Amino acid sequence: MAEAGSGSQQGASPRPRLEDVAARVGLSTASVSLVLRGVPGPSERTRRRVLKAAADLGYQADRTASLLASRRSRLLGVMVDIHSPFQAELVEHLHTAAEAVGYDLVLSTQTRTRDELTAVETLLAHRSEALILLGPAAPADILATLHRKAPVIAVGRRVPGADLDVVRTADEDGVGQVIDHLVGLGHRSIVYVDGGKGVIATDRRRGYRTAMRRHGLHDHIEVLRGDHTEAAGQRAGRRLLADKDLPTAVVAFNDQCAIGVLAELTRAGVAVPGEVSVAGYDDDTLSRLSCFDLTTVSQTAEEQAQHAVTAAVERLDQGRTEAKEIVLAPRLVVRGSTAAPA
Repeated sequence: MAEAGSGSQQGASPRPRLEDVAARVGLSTASVSLVLRGVPGPSERTRRRVLKAAADLGYQADRTASLLASRRSRLLGVMVDIHSPFQAELVEHLHTAAEAVGYDLVLSTQTRTRDELTAVETLLAHRSEALILLGPAAPADILATLHRKAPVIAVGRRVPGADLDVVRTADEDGVGQVIDHLVGLGHRSIVYVDGGKGVIATDRRRGYRTAMRRHGLHDHIEVLRGDHTEAAGQRAGRRLLADKDLPTAVVAFNDQCAIGVLAELTRAGVAVPGEVSVAGYDDDTLSRLSCFDLTTVSQTAEEQAQHAVTAAVERLDQGRTEAKEIVLAPRLVVRGSTAAPA
């Protein structure tokens, strides 16, 4: 066995080239390249012939050389919050959708000590052709400035007035569905744990207030300070426990926050949902665990990812310039953390 780094092996067969595959099937290199890159156009019969010839010859595309020659990276940059289970699920679906159209992802994380701008600059430094930003909190004018450097697709939030693409769910309606569900069970005293600053938090808070008023529950509106973390939910839970009368239901900004509320109530001996029902938002992987069994709102992560990648490809490969906003319908997912009030 030759050692790694030793000279070239005598008698080794030359590496098959794209021209060799084209000669084997009697097609142009351009047609063969379309098949190997998964680009629509060639017939199914042609695809089978090319793929079989490539396999028989042991051909492997030199992706780096190809991209250098075309001056394209075919990389989509994704900014992700490392602490968000929902965004982690989104990234998984983004990978699948990108690979299906011949793109790959570059990830840059946003953490409590690493802000959005740093994460995005890293993506641009790695030659990302478009930026898919998950739940960005930056102002619309900052996102518009980034869009002039590379197409920006904002996932999860409204970006009013900016000439960029948006893929999101109707958050106001999603929270409204939770309130409708709880009121339908007989709840009236329903507290909301807020998500803090930002467009997403504003929309969900508005959804709570609007739905409560729609049901004639103006006097029962109560918003507790919070954010997107489990710790915020625990703090809200302790505040609720400190009051004389507990509400019969709590709705939180997201699933992580709701799990914090649920855990704090359970630790204090309050039965969920026997005494207090708890609901979240996102339908992330934690909400589905049997220990939480959380009623929540699904944002259809797979569908959001598909639309985001499609929007990027339309910008990069099809030359689309007009902005578009895709608003998906959220879906209530009823599990074991909500029930009729005692």
